Order: sequence, then structure tokens, then C-alpha cells
Amino acid sequence: MQIQTRQGPAFAVARINLGPNETVRVESGAMMAMSAGVTLQSKAEGGVLKSLKRAALGGESFFVSSYTAPAQGGFVDVAARLAGDVVVMDVSPSTPLFISKGSWLANDPGIEINTQWGGFKNLFGSEGGFILRAEGSGPVVFSCYGALEVWDLAAGETISVDTGHMVAYESTVTMNIRQATGGLVQTFKSGEGLIFDFTGPGKVWTQTRNPNEFLGWIQAALGPSSGNSGGIGGLFTRT
Repeated sequence: MQIQTRQGPAFAVARINLGPNETVRVESGAMMAMSAGVTLQSKAEGGVLKSLKRAALGGESFFVSSYTAPAQGGFVDVAARLAGDVVVMDVSPSTPLFISKGSWLANDPGIEINTQWGGFKNLFGSEGGFILRAEGSGPVVFSCYGALEVWDLAAGETISVDTGHMVAYESTVTMNIRQATGGLVQTFKSGEGLIFDFTGPGKVWTQTRNPNEFLGWIQAALGPSSGNSGGIGGLFTRT
């Protein structure tokens, strides 16, 4: 499996080139195009309970799509729901990767994607303490909203990141969460809530735009009468 990205950083697409009869697992709805002869099968990967956990807690779709190339090989193009960049990361058994909710796009069958409770310190985007853990051997494709920044932290080096701007981090990185300011009054005045303190060694991926802030801006622009329309949530939910 070979993966190349194009059209980045604003509207990135990842092309997954498959060998003969090779398979790739893709987030439901993320396929943009595929070559002739590639077959698709969607199922509740890992069973119903695991799929429910991934959908309800991990922010991903209930079904996972498996694309298999014909005897001559083929390709699958995948793209994210929001405008931004796409990342290809090779995961090894010794270094799992933690990915924020809604960012996973595709992975090699040698990678297992699990939803796990990481504690209240793992409040990605202030949406709860569940994160996606990519473990195994092979490439993983994930996306961000806006442009991507990669922080390669040395041992003992720390970077503080707003929760809504976090995309992923390596398992070698230590992470803690805290309030950005002292007390509720300062939080209200500054508009900043919780932030992550990441300490190396290891890589941390961040995004230059916050999807939660974008959603809040849309809701404010549409006004309270739009609260029951159900249309806004559709911007962030795959079908």
C-alpha cells in the first residue's frame, strides 16, 4: 500500500494505491473516487458492540468500509468532511497513535482502531474523554480542519494547546489538562477554557482551525430559531 496526498493544505486528498487484491479500511462516506474494479464492502467492524462504541463515543461512523483492489491493483481517494490537510502516519507496534474524534479517515488492515476511555484529561474538543487509539503496523490516514502543524518535542519539552486545536499525538508523549486561566470569571472573559500540556519526547499534530468554534459561529449566525432544525449537526455527521 502506497499513499500520496495532493491538493493540500487547504483541500487535501489522499490517494491510497493498492496492490493486487489488497484491502484498505476507510471511514464511511470518506471515499471521493476509486479506480475500476475496486470492490466495496461496509460492515460493523469488530461486531455491533464495538461499532456502537466507535460511533457513540469515538465520533466515527457505525460502519467501516473495506475497499479491495482487483488482480491488477487499483486506488481509492479519500477526503475529509471539513476543509483542511491530510496526514499519513506509519504506526508501529511499539508506538500507538492517539487520534482526536472525527479525524480518522483510513488505515491499513494491519492497524486496529479502538475507542478507549482515556480519562477526563483526554477531553478532545471538550466532547468527552474518549479518543481513538491506532495500534499495530502500517499507515494511518487522518485529517485536520485548516492547516496542519507538527510539533516534534524533545524529551522534557512542553507545548500547551487549546483542546479544539488538537489532532493527534504519539503514545510516547505525556499529556495533562488544565484550565487556561485562573477561575471561571477569567475563563468567561478570555473565552479560553481547557488546554492540553504535552511533554515530549514525541510528535503532536495540531490544526489551525477549531471545528467547535466554527459550529458555534454558525449557530450564533443562524439564531435561536434554528436550534431544532437539525441542519447544523449534519455538517459534522457523515451519512
